[in-house]
Formats: sequence, C-alpha cells, structure tokens
Amino acid sequence: MSIKAAVYHLTHYKYDRPVFLQPQIIRLQPAPHSRTKVLSHSLRVSPSLHFVNVQQDAYGNFLTRFVFPEPVTELKIEVDLVADMTVYNPFDFFVEETAETFPFQYPEDIREDLSIYMRPEPVGPLLQRFIDGIDKTPMNTVNFVTAINASIQQHIAYIVRMETGVWTPEETPGNAKGSCRDSSWLLVQTLRNLGFAARFVSGYLIQLKPDSVSLDGPAGTDHDFTDLHARCEVYLPGAGWVGLDPTSGLLTGESHVPLAATPHYRNAAPISGFASYAEVDFAFDMKVTRVAEHPRITKPFSDASRDQLNALGKQVDTILAENDVRLTMGGEPTFVSIDDFEADEWNTGAVGPTKRALADDLIRRLRKRFAPTGLLHYGRGKWYPGETLPRWTFSLYWRVDGKPVWQDEALVAREGVKTAATHADARKFLAAFANNLGLTGETIDEAYEDPGEWLLKEANLPANVDPANSELADPEARSRIAKVFERGLTNPTGYVLPVQRWNAAASSPRLTEKWKTRRGKLFLAPGDSPAGYRLPLSSLKHIKPTEYPHVVAQDPSAPRGPLPDPLEILSRQTSGIEADPRAQTTSSFTAATEQQDRVEQEISEIEGEVRTAVTAEIHDHRLCVFLPPVEKLEDYLELIAAVEASAKAIGFPVHVEGYSPPHDPRLNVIRVAPDPGVIEVNIHPASNWDDCVATTTAIYEEARLSRLGADKFMIDGRHTGHRRRQPCRGRRRHP
Repeated sequence: MSIKAAVYHLTHYKYDRPVFLQPQIIRLQPAPHSRTKVLSHSLRVSPSLHFVNVQQDAYGNFLTRFVFPEPVTELKIEVDLVADMTVYNPFDFFVEETAETFPFQYPEDIREDLSIYMRPEPVGPLLQRFIDGIDKTPMNTVNFVTAINASIQQHIAYIVRMETGVWTPEETPGNAKGSCRDSSWLLVQTLRNLGFAARFVSGYLIQLKPDSVSLDGPAGTDHDFTDLHARCEVYLPGAGWVGLDPTSGLLTGESHVPLAATPHYRNAAPISGFASYAEVDFAFDMKVTRVAEHPRITKPFSDASRDQLNALGKQVDTILAENDVRLTMGGEPTFVSIDDFEADEWNTGAVGPTKRALADDLIRRLRKRFAPTGLLHYGRGKWYPGETLPRWTFSLYWRVDGKPVWQDEALVAREGVKTAATHADARKFLAAFANNLGLTGETIDEAYEDPGEWLLKEANLPANVDPANSELADPEARSRIAKVFERGLTNPTGYVLPVQRWNAAASSPRLTEKWKTRRGKLFLAPGDSPAGYRLPLSSLKHIKPTEYPHVVAQDPSAPRGPLPDPLEILSRQTSGIEADPRAQTTSSFTAATEQQDRVEQEISEIEGEVRTAVTAEIHDHRLCVFLPPVEKLEDYLELIAAVEASAKAIGFPVHVEGYSPPHDPRLNVIRVAPDPGVIEVNIHPASNWDDCVATTTAIYEEARLSRLGADKFMIDGRHTGHRRRQPCRGRRRHP
C-alpha cells in the first residue's frame, strides 16, 4: 500500500519570430535503474510537425531526439508520469568483502569499464584543502562515503540558482554555497580524487508533505511539490550504483527519480539543442498530485473518509440521545519506543530499563494536556504469576469540577532524576505532614529492614562472596541484597506515621498512635516494595478475628455532594491529638517466596486502634511518600493537600505512591502502565463522539512527542501497527 504521485512538467519557449531549431535532445524519461517504480510516462512535444527517435545514449539513459523540418514560433514540452512512492530502505545492499573497508581497489575485470567515472578534473587549492581535511584512515566504506556526503551538506549552503551552468569544484567551496548541481559536481570530483567511480545524475525530486512532523532534524515540507534535482551516484562493488544527495546529506530514496546518469554534467542536461536568434518568452511549471492514497499506519483515513466518519459519529450521538441511551467509550492504546523498538522490553518484556522514564514523560505531557492541576500517582498495577512484584502504574487524577488537586508540578519528582533529599529530609517531611493534619508528630517512628532475615541471607551466601557485590544468578535478588547492605541494617529504611480518620462520616479529626512491638522497633517484611506495603501489622496488638478492621469503601450508590474547595481542605483539620502508646504482640513473618509478601493496610473502626500509616523514604535518590487506603475521596484529597504543602515546606519534590484514591465519579483518571512489549494507556471514558476523537488524538500526539509510536516494522520490513482495545459501556434509562 503506497501513495501514487502524478507529476506534470511543462517547459515552454515562445519566440518573437519563426526560428530554425537544430535537433533537440530531451532526457525526461526515467532512467532504467530507477528504484522508484514509474507506473506510466508520457512525453508530448509541439509543434506536432516533427520527426522523433527514442534512443539510449552511451551510458544507458533514455533520450528522445526531435527534428523540426520547418521554422517554429514555439517549443512546448510536456511530461506526465505517475510514480509509486513506496518507501524503500536505501541501505538495502551488500558490499563485497574486498571493498568493505576504504581504501580498496576495484576488481580488474571492471576497472577499465569504470575508468570514465574515475577520471578527475584538475584539482585547485580549495578543492585540495577540502580533500586534505577528510579523514582517510581505514574505515567502513559505506560510512566513509556517507560521511563525505554529509560533510558537503554541512559546508555548502543550498541556494536556488537560476542562471545556467555548473560551478567548478573551486567556485562552490569558495562561495560556501551552491545549487544542487554545484554541490553534486563537487561531490563527484571529491570521490574521484579519492579513488571512487562517481557519476553526475539529473532527475526529479518528489517531495510529499509528511503525515507527521519529524521529531529529529528538519520538519520537512509543508506542502507537496516536485522539481528537477541533481545528485551523485558512487559505484560500490556488490552494491552497484548508490545514490548520494549532498543537498540533504542523505542517501537517495523513493523521492528521487533519476533521468540521466553520466560521467559529466554536460551530458545530463534535461533539454539540449540550439535555435536561431530570437527574443524568447520562457515558461516553466511543475506540480505533483496524489492520484491514489491507500490507508497506512501513519494516516489510516483520507481527509474525506475522516469527515464522513466524524459525520457518522455525530449521527450516532443524535440517535443515542433520542433514545435516552448513555454510552461511554474508553480506550487502551499501546505504544513502543520509536528509538529502540527491537529491544526485549518492546517485544516480549513487560518491564525494562527505559519504560518507566518514557511513561513518566508521557503522563506528565498528558497532565499538561488534560489536567494541569491533576495529581500524578506512582503506584502498583497488574501482578501475574511468576512475577515477584506487581508492575508499576502511573496515574493522573483530576477533579471533574476542574478544581485543582495538585498545584505545583515542580513538587513531583521526575523519574530517573536524582535529588539531594536524605533520610533526615524524609523525617522532616513526615513532621510537616503531621502538622498539616493537625497532629503532633510524636508518633513518627523509624522502620528498619529485619536484621534477622538479612543476616540469614548473608549466612547462606558462599564464603567467598561479598554481600554488597554478590554473584547470585538472580539479578533482582543480587540488587536487593546489595542495596540493603549498602544502606546498612542499622540505618532506617524509612519513617512511619500511623494515621486514620476517626469516624470519617462526621468529618472528625484524624487519629494517630505510637506503634509498639515486642522487639521494640518496627521491622519491615523483606522485599522491594515501598515500606507502606511491608509494615509489621501482625506484630501490633492482637485484634479478634470478628473485630479485625477491613477497608469498606464508600457505597458507590450513595449520594455524593460537591467536593470541598481546595483552599478549605487543610483548614478543616483540627489541632494535634495526644499520643496513645499501648503494648503490642510479637511480630510474625514468613520467608519471601517466588512472589514477595505484601502487607495490606486496613482501616480500623475500633476505638483507639490505628492500622493505616503514611510512610516516607528515600528510594532511587528521591523522596517517596506512601499513602494508605481511605474510605472516601474527601479523605484522600486531605492527604494529598497535606503532602503538597509538606513538600513545599521542606523544599524537595516527592513521588506519591501507595494506595490510589477510592473510586468516585467526581474524579477522572488516565493510567500509563507496562504490558508485554508495549506501554499501555488507559483512557478515561468519553460520553460523545467529539470527546472521544479529541481524547484519542491528544493521546497519540503526546505519545509521539514522548518518542513513543503505535507502529513498528516486521522482520520482512512491512510497516505494521499495534493492538488497541476500545471498550464501550452503555445503559438506557427506563421510564
């Protein structure tokens, strides 16, 4: 599937008197070696009274010889051709082993045949200076010639030069600028002086507006156009003639349609021939039209088809409204890296070294697009058998009423960016957090890795293995042990603030307590999860099974009023509460198996018992804040407001992780998560066609700016797309 481009080329001479024309040689038929497939070609010349002979010149190019027996008052030449603009790989060739490294010698059996393409013209001082500046140490031949091509593009500025003729290889570097024919002749002479066979090529350049603006380099043309364009070809054994375009510094591609390739530019002129004296009115026109445009990955619909689709979508909206049907549509588009799509993480792996950073960039772009005052939450998502930890999920939450949830994006730590935050700053954060909630902060406690667990792991290591640099086969276990021993078992992993809202239905103050264990300290369950998932809850005071607290989310059918104004959220907190220490029972852990233990926090409705906590720790050189589960969205918004205020107070950005907000129709969410071979985006539902189109378009645009694409290339080179699920949900209100 490709674009079919029709080229029209007009050359028109009008004379003020009848003139005698000598035989006119026209080289406007695509050359036999053109890699761009030409589907049709026609050449029309007037006056119609002429003799015509179609020939091939000494170099294999097509030419047409016109003889006019009578005087003429005009010469009109029209060319029509249709080209198949199927993209091809210009590097799809092999070079013989004997020529893989520069310098090399052409085989004896073709050296004489190539001699006319290897004979340089006299070298002047400027050309010699340019040649002397080229690195001639042995290197890959393809890299060598492409580097020379790119060097000319960098040193010679492109200009449109209307006067006839080609500048010499001395004039072009002396002017530091030139037309396409000037820089191409300079490249031909440079390659010949370095021992290569090179030839001058004239032809058409068909430039089509790209479906999307390039992220790297020039943006490309903003409209379709075509023109006559000169370039160069170099002969490489095994590869044949390889096209080089010094105007762009690139190899030639499907946009280049050669007309004539010759040892000298004189023999490649599109039109040559003489006429008797007369005043001449010259007209010239070239245009390109897309005559066929099949659906493709980068443009699945034509403009007309897209308009029809939008009209149909709006028609469906009208029918649904007339029948009192509520329909929502979400979406789960998937993306891969446009830079390294052959890596394991973009084919089969669920997670990988670059996915988190790319996902973080994408979720931040979506925040700017959809919710500039939304909350970025770095939590956990899917957990499949055989995976030691749940996969990460980055979420963007924002209020439906448009009021802010999180004001300052600078207070959200970026993925992969180190900060200067220390463990002392983690404690300072929790102290500020407690103060913002109206608590004293006296119940903040340190949380440690369990020395018994890790000393046992160390004892089981081979005698000649250093725990800080072990040689375990499992890279995850090796990294875990190294991190723990690097920090030291006597240093706290993080800090814990037990907290919950007391009698949440009445908007009463939050409750806290000083957690006590039989061992005197809070020792975390072993693992890599945030400290909030590894709290020693089983070591706290025993609670009867019939009275054990469970999280009971707000009834989804319960009526919900408007959310509080952001400025009022923290002001609703009361002053601190006295700490309430109490005796605790012995902690109890089980060894980590293939899947790590995750200790779920719960909300207690038993007076005086707190089983949820906010934790703060330094992870990957950034301050991470773990939020516990809550029953109502209002409670979660209070915690978020306190987190942002505390981060601002200590001057460090934070990662908000842990439990996500409870489901609530007053809150929208977009999630970015890893899946095997892709990054998946879970889109918030749209209730009408226009919103669905706008959301989908925005997701793909922002993903591309994050260097993520929805397409890749198969082994055979075919361009293909990714799966995309589009779930719909609807209901009808009955009378």
